[in-house]
Formats: sequence, structure tokens, C-alpha cells
Amino acid sequence: MPFGGNDWLALTQEETLEPDIPIIDPHHHFWDKRSERIPYQRYLLHELADDLNAGHDVRSTVFIEARAMYRAGGPVEMRSVGEVEFVQGQGAASATGLYGPARAAAAIIGHANLNLGAEVEGVLDALHEASPYHFRGIRHSVTWDPHPEVDNTAAHNMPGQLASDKFREGAKVLASKGLTLEGWLYFPQLPELADFAKAVPDLTIILNHIGGLLRVGPYANGGEELMDTWRKGIAAVAACPNVVCKLGGIGMPRTGFDWHTRTTPIGSEELASDMAPIINYCIEQFGPSRCMFESNFPVDKVSYSHHVLYNAFKRLSADYSETERADMFHDTAARIYHIG
Repeated sequence: MPFGGNDWLALTQEETLEPDIPIIDPHHHFWDKRSERIPYQRYLLHELADDLNAGHDVRSTVFIEARAMYRAGGPVEMRSVGEVEFVQGQGAASATGLYGPARAAAAIIGHANLNLGAEVEGVLDALHEASPYHFRGIRHSVTWDPHPEVDNTAAHNMPGQLASDKFREGAKVLASKGLTLEGWLYFPQLPELADFAKAVPDLTIILNHIGGLLRVGPYANGGEELMDTWRKGIAAVAACPNVVCKLGGIGMPRTGFDWHTRTTPIGSEELASDMAPIINYCIEQFGPSRCMFESNFPVDKVSYSHHVLYNAFKRLSADYSETERADMFHDTAARIYHIG
């Protein structure tokens, strides 16, 4: 990756558009991945605060599991509790106000292996004990693709998890506790998610990153045929009333844009124009009350700054009503994640 980093992002500076719009950022991570070659190896409260304090009125955030800070020992299925314990501490530090007005990790999404079936209940109880007031649900990624060129990075790397009896049994336990499931998968799997959502109608599912659009590797030259497949998948999932959609994650290089390769980072006007056809289709299908703008930081930080991204969201949503914009910037996340 030729560019990236805060010095690179600083090459594009903008005034804050509509600074009084309240924002909940419903999707970011914390991690300290010192052994991995990624552009942002360390992203903890200090780094998040630097991004949040750039001018937008970010009131609070939602932490999404990142397989970081797991316990080093003990039962394998319980090691993910360490991540929630750690993030609870980051949120407590943020609540002091020393890092700015935003309350980081006002809601926490951890991880539990739904393939455990009914036995996942013990893990969910331990996650709740680790953060009694902020734990809201889990993410169990099911990203899988048969092409060897596509990174299958899910912790439980296998096809067809959403259709398995054990996974659905675990999902019903999740639903019975009033917890949510983050749906992270690739776009060819969207019909699987629609079937799963119908099978567990009491479970609130949050579709991550506009449904996992892929336009690299074997999908690089898919063109309109590929986009039509994605659109049909989004429509199928949107037909399930228990699913809401996160509008973001488009800065990941796998989405097919070149933003991360530029000498000068993209500005919000061009970014809004590029994202609009994808994001507006999701809003059209789900409706604003089932959509929320997300940063997906620091993953998307390889392509643009947090400040530029939210300027772009404000530009592309300008024609929606005040109530619709309030939903997408703040209120949907407040409802889904029970953020007061």
C-alpha cells in the first residue's frame, strides 16, 4: 500500500459541514496488532479521540469486535470475554471526559461462537458480566468465498454456517436474551442471510458494510451483472423487518475503489458522489429508519479521514428530510444499541 497514515490524510483538509448534526458512530474497533503488517496497527482510545474530535458532533460510539485482546488462556470459547473486559475499560476512560465530549464504546459488541448451539449461553452470560451496562450483542462473522483469491478471514472459516442447525440454535439463545447479531458476510451470501433472518425473526440483525460488496480479484470485472447480484441480495435482506443496514465500509480496498492509492486523499465532494449510488440504493431498500452511517475505523482509514467521511455522508444525505437524516446519523443507532 503506497500511502496511508495520518500524515497522508492531513494532506486533505476541510471545514466541518453542518457541525450541529448529532452523530453516533455505530461501528469502529480498538486493537493493538503489533505483529501484523496493517496501516493502523494501534487504534485505541487516544487514536479514536483524535478522529472524533475533528469538528463533527459525535456524541457516542459503538465498539464492534475485532478479535483483539483475547485472553491468552482458559477455555477457547471464553477467550473472547477478554476483549469486552478491555473495551469496558476504554469506555470507562472515555466517560471521564478527558478525551473529548464523545462517549466511546457506549455500546459494546463482542464475540461468541454461535456454532456452540445452546451452549453459547454461558459465553453470552460471561460477556454480559464483563460489561453489564454496555454489552449489547455479538458479531459472528461468516465471510466465506470459494475463490482462493478472496480472503476468508472469519474466525470460524466454513461455508453455510447461517443454515446450520447449531448456528441457528445459538442465534435463538441470542434472541431470547434481547441481544443483537452483527451480520458480516460477502455479497454472494446475502440470500443466505435473508433465509436465516426469516428463520430467527425475533433476532435483530445488523447488516455490516453495505452487504459485503466485492469488486476485486475474481469479482474485479463483474460490472453491472455483479452490481445487479448485489442489488438483488440487498433487496432480499431488506425485505426482512428484523434486519437493519450499516452504510459504510466502502473504504476497504476490496470494494473496488482506488482511494487508498492516491497521492492526495479524496475530498468529501468526490467521495459523496462515488458512494451515493451504493448508499442510496441501501437507503431506498431499507428506509432511513433502518439505516445508520458508520465509519468502520480504523479499517476504512486507509482511504479517507473520519472528518472527510462524515462530511461526505452529510453531502449525500442533503436531500433527505430532517427526520430521515436524524435516523441515519444518530437515532437508528440509539434505538438498536439502546444508547441513552
